[in-house]
Amino acid sequence: MEVNRFSLLPVVVLCALTAARFSYAAGNKADVVKHLNRFNKPSVKSIKSPDGDVIDCVHISHQSAFDHPSLKNHEIQMRPNYHPEGMNYESMKISSENQRPITQLWHVNGNCPKGTIPVRRTRKKDILRASSVKKYGRKSSLSTVAHPDSIDLDLINQSGHQHAIAYVEGEFFGAKATMNVWDPQIQQTNEFSLSQIWLLGGSFASDLNSIEAGWQVSPDLYGDNNTRFFTYWTSDAYQSTGCYNLLCSGFIQINNEIALGASISPISKYHSSQYDISLLIWKDPEQGNWWMQFGNGKVLGYWPGSLFSYLTDSASMIQWGGEVVNSASDGQHTTTQMGSGHFPEEGFGKSSYFRNVQIVDGSNSLRAPKDIATFTEQPNCYDVQMGRNDGWGSYIYYGGPGRNPNCP
Repeated sequence: MEVNRFSLLPVVVLCALTAARFSYAAGNKADVVKHLNRFNKPSVKSIKSPDGDVIDCVHISHQSAFDHPSLKNHEIQMRPNYHPEGMNYESMKISSENQRPITQLWHVNGNCPKGTIPVRRTRKKDILRASSVKKYGRKSSLSTVAHPDSIDLDLINQSGHQHAIAYVEGEFFGAKATMNVWDPQIQQTNEFSLSQIWLLGGSFASDLNSIEAGWQVSPDLYGDNNTRFFTYWTSDAYQSTGCYNLLCSGFIQINNEIALGASISPISKYHSSQYDISLLIWKDPEQGNWWMQFGNGKVLGYWPGSLFSYLTDSASMIQWGGEVVNSASDGQHTTTQMGSGHFPEEGFGKSSYFRNVQIVDGSNSLRAPKDIATFTEQPNCYDVQMGRNDGWGSYIYYGGPGRNPNCP
């Protein structure tokens, strides 16, 4: 019987596609396993958090920071040589109704021993939520930093990132602020809402250096809507360097109490108790490393100066405020909230804030910033206002609901 070779084409194509899919799946599975082994170092103790996280207590010398080529022979600096002058150790809370300090949920079930650091365990499902294995733990390179000198609505629509910030330009060696912590509602899983401090160096092109820290809600990254403490860094405008938390080599942690990427508790409530955290990031003038402190004197660790180009010297811009992703999936602005989800004019107890906003100057002193300005791409969606008083020093209120009658 003669067989029409053309009738076999669909079968051949189907087989080829099946083989390609199988090959991709096998390769992808191998990549996932490889990444899991890289993220999850051997631990001396593991703690199950009430929110479902597992916190691994990893020996300080085994952390993933030392996978970085430039840090192979790095000697851990266990304390900074200098703190900025003018430090006043603020409490991590501001509430007359509830005296419980802000902490992280995993501490309900245990603590990591001295000589270890707490690392949030990465699971297979975490990596599979990312668009690719390589992109897991990284921001998009499209306009994730507010560019106050240029409002390009086409770029906003393309990138989907929107901001409401205060900023200063000049030469800086650190930044500090106290921010209240909220649980903004996220419309869909590929969007996020965060509030943070940015320390930026270089231009807004492909050479941008950035160090970032604050709190965020990111369903894609964490698999839930919990409010989590986070950090980020990049030395090439989010293209191929840097990541969230400890999801790549770079940041060296020395603290055994705070887990990067872990849930924060308690959270501020509208017209009720307010809870805030203080963050300080500063450059050690002797070693050149960028240190981070959380709350009441908890020095967490540092970004080695060797990770950066421009930030090996100083930061040229500091930003404080919020950022959201607006995917506009249904052709309308997202309803993802920034901060408390309420506009700045509602004030204390209702809006989100940064208080005691400060910079570290060339003499390694903390001081209020001069010539502070504000920026937002679409003030009818998310807005920002600033002020100053004796109790809070320089402060900003910021945030908003996203889609509303004035923000279609």
